[in-house]
Amino acid sequence: METVSLVLILLFAVVVSSAITRALPIAIPAPIAQIATGVIIGLFGAIRVTLDPELLFYLLLPPLLFLDGWRLPKDSLFRDSKLVLELALALVIFTVFGIGYLIHWMIPVMPLPVAFALGAVLSPTDPIAVSSITARSPIPPRMMRILERESLLNDASGLVCLRFAVATAMTGAFVLHEAALQFVWMGGAGLAIGILMTLITMRAKEWFTDQFGEESGPQIVVSLLIPFGAYILAEKVEASGIIAAVAAGLTMTFSQASRQSLPATRMRQNSVWDALQFVGHGIIFVLLGEQLPNIVANAERTVASAGHPGLWWLAIYVFAVTGALMILRFAWVWTSLKLTPLRGGIDDGVRSADLKLVAAFAVAGVRGAITLAGILTLPILLGDGTSFPARDLAIFIAAGVILLSLCIASVALPMLLRGLEIPGKPAEIIAEDRARIALATVALATINEIRDRYSMEERDHGERDRATGRIADIYREIIAARSHSGAAASEERSLEQVGREVRLAAVKAQRTELTRLMKSREISSDLMSKLLRELDLLELHYRA
Repeated sequence: METVSLVLILLFAVVVSSAITRALPIAIPAPIAQIATGVIIGLFGAIRVTLDPELLFYLLLPPLLFLDGWRLPKDSLFRDSKLVLELALALVIFTVFGIGYLIHWMIPVMPLPVAFALGAVLSPTDPIAVSSITARSPIPPRMMRILERESLLNDASGLVCLRFAVATAMTGAFVLHEAALQFVWMGGAGLAIGILMTLITMRAKEWFTDQFGEESGPQIVVSLLIPFGAYILAEKVEASGIIAAVAAGLTMTFSQASRQSLPATRMRQNSVWDALQFVGHGIIFVLLGEQLPNIVANAERTVASAGHPGLWWLAIYVFAVTGALMILRFAWVWTSLKLTPLRGGIDDGVRSADLKLVAAFAVAGVRGAITLAGILTLPILLGDGTSFPARDLAIFIAAGVILLSLCIASVALPMLLRGLEIPGKPAEIIAEDRARIALATVALATINEIRDRYSMEERDHGERDRATGRIADIYREIIAARSHSGAAASEERSLEQVGREVRLAAVKAQRTELTRLMKSREISSDLMSKLLRELDLLELHYRA
């Protein structure tokens, strides 16, 4: 019962902290509120959480990394690929060595492998934290997509580097050529296992569905099991479970494209994964807050042994590391944009030397849940039974960097984004128009076939003609609106946006009236549920 109560308290804390961020008049990133809630629990609550690093890594990281890969837009995966790879791979290595040597120089009591581990875990960025910051000052979509693709890759590369650094700290040995061969095996085998796990599971599920029909519950459970299966199998063969989970997520969309599930299954599955993502990220930050008072005390003792007593030195370390991370990222982004041709970089309309754009990219590289989950997985003991050196200090610095980077981004990012536009390439707009026209044309042809079939029946078909005519008019409007170009296209898009706003207002009014009808008992609860579901589907359609 104690474990159950603990889980319920953590879930309640996640919900309360989310409500606080929405209720406050100023925009505060959700992770800050979650950490603060955890600190309150740690200081005044009667519970204490004993973390098992391997269990935390196993339970939280596979599904979160899987979901990142699954929801990453695959059509844009290779756009801006050169810039993304420079940020996600080369910058990670640059950060591991640069921050690692800086930390070891500042804090000699922290061994170099541990400093490299801290540098590795500080290299992944968190676009979800960025989106919580920019909720009230939206980030340009093109920039957000680049940050998402960078985050997916640097999560994997940073955590793999973390494993190497921890292994070196545990054994005290590092052989370059052996590490290189192990890296190739871990990456290649993990990639293959993740892809095969998803493909085999999805094909088996499709066969069973064809034979016995589809049920939403088992379909959702299967999607939840895939990342854990890929991670466990990869770890069993000493490959990278992290890369396996990411690869499984990337494969999920391609696999699903060959066989569509029922609409109800997709909606419920998305809801379950949204809740899992919300809970997973929230629990990580609440746990940090609960552990923070004890971490601060242990970290203070560690730096005192190095001749730097007092909390001020801890603050100096956090500010120094955060500043170094931003300087490294600023320099790397500026260099990347200078070396990357504009056609392969951000956009032809943005100059690579635009310091405001570079600063926005640098500040947007905030650290979040993956950094925190990774640092909390540092072993408690070495192989000989002694304590892992400077573990609490490393956790404190990582937590401090997360908080400070979030605070800096909360203030600076909205100012940097003001007036900053990174338009999507015209090819994307043209492709969307062509796709919508193609879909509407097929729908219109199907409607005409149905109307012709009705006309051949030996009975009155006037009502059917009017019904098919109304539906056909909707698709003709879509084709006409998407066939324009230049100023006419802009006007049509403006009209479309106004129409969407009007429809959303109408749906909101209908929902209010539906609630009134239910309260006055003019309709049954079953009818209300049916009509409410229809309105929810309409709202989702209009907001898409």
